[in-house]
Amino acid sequence: MWWKNPRRSKFGRWLERNGVSQSDFAEESKVSRTTISKLCNNKEYIPSASTLKRIMRTARTIDKNKKANDFFDIWDRHIIYVHI
Repeated sequence: MWWKNPRRSKFGRWLERNGVSQSDFAEESKVSRTTISKLCNNKEYIPSASTLKRIMRTARTIDKNKKANDFFDIWDRHIIYVHI
C-alpha cells in the first residue's frame, strides 16, 4: 500500500502485514465489511463476543497462535465469558 494510516489498529496492521484484504477477511469470517473496517481503523472499537469469536476463528487460519488480546485491549475494559 502506498499510504500509511497512523490511526490503523493492531488488527488492521496485522491484515496488511499478512496481505489479507478487508473484503476477503470479511467474507471468510462472515463478519460485515463495515465491521471489519471499523476494527481496522478505530483503535477503540470493541467487537461483540460473537463477532470476536468469528474474527479469531478466521485469524487462526492465518496464524494459529493469535489471541484476541494481540489485537484488542478488551481485557482491561470488559470481562468476556466466551470460549474462543
